[in-house]
This record gives sequence, C-alpha cells and structure tokens, in this order.
Amino acid sequence: MFPERLSKRARYRLRPSRRSLLGAGLAVFAGASFGGPANWSGPAFAQAGDRIVVAGGVITEVLYALGLQERIAGVDSTSQFPPKALQDKPNIGYVRALSAEGVLSLNPSLIMLIDGAGPPDAVALLAESGVAIARIADGMTPEGVAAKIVAIGAAVGATEPAARLAAQTTARFRELAALRAGLPAQKRVLFVLSLQNGRALVGGRNSSADAIIGLAGGINVADAIEGYKPMTEEAILAAAPDMVLMMRNSSAHNTTPDELFALPAFSRTPAAATKRLVHMDGLYLLGFGLRTPFAARDLMAAIYPQAAIPALPASAP
Repeated sequence: MFPERLSKRARYRLRPSRRSLLGAGLAVFAGASFGGPANWSGPAFAQAGDRIVVAGGVITEVLYALGLQERIAGVDSTSQFPPKALQDKPNIGYVRALSAEGVLSLNPSLIMLIDGAGPPDAVALLAESGVAIARIADGMTPEGVAAKIVAIGAAVGATEPAARLAAQTTARFRELAALRAGLPAQKRVLFVLSLQNGRALVGGRNSSADAIIGLAGGINVADAIEGYKPMTEEAILAAAPDMVLMMRNSSAHNTTPDELFALPAFSRTPAAATKRLVHMDGLYLLGFGLRTPFAARDLMAAIYPQAAIPALPASAP
C-alpha cells in the first residue's frame, strides 16, 4: 500500500447514539485478517445488491476486475485504478485517515479495509456500528498478492473468479522471476518518498518500496533503515545508489533530475553521473495487486536499460 503520511491524526466521533452490534447471523471481523485459501473458510459477506465501501486501492482494483463495481458504494482516495473509480464513486478520504461517520453515511452493508487502514479509533467505531468488516492482509510477496486476491473474492462471494485472477497473477510472477534470473550484476536503487528542505525520506527494509525493488531485481541501498524514515546525507553518499526512484505526482512534486542531483546528498552518488532518476505511478508501483508483476517488470527495465527486458506475455488488467 501507499506509505503512511506524516500528519497528525484527527479525532473521529460518531453521534452519541451509536448503532448496536448485530446479533447472530452477521459476522463482524474487526481487526481480523483474511489469509489465502489455506485459512479462509468464513461466509461471503457481500451479495448482489449489497453496498460495499472500500478503503484500499488494491481492493477496489480487484473488485473492478471481478466485475463487481456496481456493488461499490464508496472508495478511498488511493483507489486510483481504474481511474473511473474515483470519478464515479463517493470518496471517503485517505485510507489512513478515515472518518467513521463519513464511511457510515454511505449506508454500507460491508466495509472492506486493507491492513493499515485507520486511524484505529475510527476503525473501532466502525466495528461497533454493526456493519460487517472484512480486513484484507496486505501481502507484499507473490504469495501474499495471490492470497489477497483470493481473500477479496471470498469476502464478496466471488471465490472462483478470484481464484482464476490469483492464478493468472501467480503465472505472471513466475515469468517475472525468469526475467530476474537472467539479469546482469545487480544495480543499487534508492526509493525517495519525499524531500523536505533537502532531506530525503526513503523506503527501507520491510517497506513496499523495498519489496518492489527486490521483485525488480535491484538492491535496496536503504536496507539499514526500517520502513519509511529519513536518511542522512552521509548515509546516502555511503549507500552509493546507481538509480533513484520516486513516485510520480507525490509529495516530492515531481522533482527533476537537475533539482535532485544538485542536492549535496545526491550530487556525488553514482546516480548523479548519469542523472538516473525514475518516476513511476504510486499505486502501480506500490499497490501489490493484479498489476504488480507488470510494475516490477517496468521497474526492472528502468533499472537495467541495457538488458532489453522483454514485456510479460499478457497485458496488465
């Protein structure tokens, strides 16, 4: 998913008279995560005519691929693919800064939350509302992506088509692995989430940036850092990245190569010699859904431009 924004958490309150919990016959999974078929045996929550509110761009993407867009009553601001999702559906705000009252105002029968959706107090209020909640684990490995697709399908009564989508995505990951095996010597990549006063906030180990760099056959030079944290000028110079990766239309405001490599932290890196700065769409790059094998292949081609990386055999959804 998208990296967490660095902003103060707002407080979220419901009206004084909260809805009571539903009785027997309706499962509320507040805080529980669905895994893949190995540990999912619960009922499908959503049926035809139900209203699904989604917090998590990858969930929206899979629901559209399953042809279930008519059941979606609202989406969060990371639901940027397909583009018509944000154009056609009410926007409930950023996935990590939800308003419980705003979500419930759409009268959902099912709320689907990607791991990390929040803030926790808003999620707790949603759990108390009596509306069914499906929490989807946000895996960042090929196996995790397949389990995510299967779990989304299971929650909305589309188990078989979701299993087919998962199998197709797994096949693309296998083809990506074959491409990765044929790469030349690995290149060193630094993912920069944002720049503030010349200081870089970067993606370290156990981040979505780290995972996609690995899938693309690169080395994440920020692996001494956990998650998304600032990296000092000295550490960046010592890391010696061959390429810098940033999100397009991010808080870095589409920094140009000239702007980036004029900064002291980057001016003496190997990347500066050829001004190797690559921008990619954030959801495509870090969404870890159906399009991830294609995103990793595109990143691979950007990291290794001389390797003539072939396209994967099927087009992205």
